[in-house]
Amino acid sequence: TKRLTVKAESRLSLQWHRHRDETWVVARGTARATVGEEQHTLGRGETMFVARNIHHRIENISSVEPLEIIEVQTGDYLGEDDIVRVEDDFGRAE
Repeated sequence: TKRLTVKAESRLSLQWHRHRDETWVVARGTARATVGEEQHTLGRGETMFVARNIHHRIENISSVEPLEIIEVQTGDYLGEDDIVRVEDDFGRAE
């Protein structure tokens, strides 16, 4: 389980995983969740399930407030090296 904080008007990389699924819970703020080809707006207390092998990204759509997400990972391997970045605002895409 991780607690992620995303600055206002920022986003995490578009990524996928071979070995794990993720469930996101919005603890604070408003998120735009991209899962596959679909986009969803999530508020505090709302959740989104992301199956392994599906491209996904979280964005903070607020111009002021940070976004806080609780990420619960499940699967047969949970290592950080299972992240495959497709797009990344910080130059980490593979």
